[in-house]
Amino acid sequence: MTAPDNIVLEITPEVLLKAYACGIFPMAESADDPGLYWIEPEKRGVLPLDEFHVPRRLARLVRQDRFEVRIDNDFAGVLDGCAAPAPGRQRTWINGRIRQLYTSLYRMGQAHSVEAYLDGELVGGLYGVRLKGAFFGESMFSRVRDASKVALVHLAGRLKQGGFTLLDTQFITDHLSQFGADEISRRDYQTRLDQALRTRADFTPDRPMSGEAVLEILNLQ
Repeated sequence: MTAPDNIVLEITPEVLLKAYACGIFPMAESADDPGLYWIEPEKRGVLPLDEFHVPRRLARLVRQDRFEVRIDNDFAGVLDGCAAPAPGRQRTWINGRIRQLYTSLYRMGQAHSVEAYLDGELVGGLYGVRLKGAFFGESMFSRVRDASKVALVHLAGRLKQGGFTLLDTQFITDHLSQFGADEISRRDYQTRLDQALRTRADFTPDRPMSGEAVLEILNLQ
């Protein structure tokens, strides 16, 4: 649904967090469009942390620690990567206002990036918003095969260890389906969200985790 222009101009990081708590999130038509509109899907994508699936080949890659995974080391770089054109995605919805809002949330400690590095170069990652026991995934990118997938596995392990109960993916894609993503109704989602918002959780960005440790947390040893 589209919000009136006078409402769009008044969106603040605090308003954005309240929107997430109500089950809605903003998007833009394109990077060139300065406006934002609210989304509340009839069907919502979620990744169950207790039943998170990692394909065997990817699990081997995670265990090998080929990619160095860091947290909140280059939030701006992850935004840039998510906004850049990619195969099958020539346009992006990340406009200037989105960048400003989520950068503000990052500075407030409410948004995080999970980054994958290869030979010291940022080659993939994701970012999202944290609120109580819920993490709302926003976007991800890869410049090297499997980089964003490794980042997602590390995110899931970190969330599960920290006591999070909801990993919201907004929508279901083929990319996410391989991890066990599920599509649930708006009512079911709201129930899970309400539960997550009553949950204490710990993200601890400065705690390094090996691939072996992540897989053990996810019961994938």
